[in-house]
Amino acid sequence: MATVDECRQALQDLATRLERNAEAVRNRVDLDRTLACRITDLETAFHGRISDGRLVDLADGDNPQAKIAMSTTSDDLVALVRGELDVTRAVANRRVSIKANPFDLMKLRKLL
Repeated sequence: MATVDECRQALQDLATRLERNAEAVRNRVDLDRTLACRITDLETAFHGRISDGRLVDLADGDNPQAKIAMSTTSDDLVALVRGELDVTRAVANRRVSIKANPFDLMKLRKLL
C-alpha cells in the first residue's frame, strides 16, 4: 500500500506532466472543473482544479462539491500516474471510479 505522501507526490507528478502538455491541449480541450481524488484504502483525499489543461491548486482534503470525483486505492493511483495502469481498463475493472458528466469525461480523457 502506498503512503499518503506517495499519493500526494503522484498527483504532483501528474500536475507537472499536464503543465508540460498544457500549451498543446489548451486549444483542443476547454475544461475548467474542480476535482476531488479520494484514496479509499488510506481514507484520505486531495482536491484541486483542472484549468487550461493544468492541474492547479492541489491541496489535502476532500471537496464534496467537486464536479469531477475520482475514487481509487493508493497503489492504483500511483500506478495510473506512472502509466503502469490504463485508466480505461481500470474504470472498466472497477479499480477506479470517476464521477463526472459524460462531456467532462471525454475532455478529461484527452488530457490524460
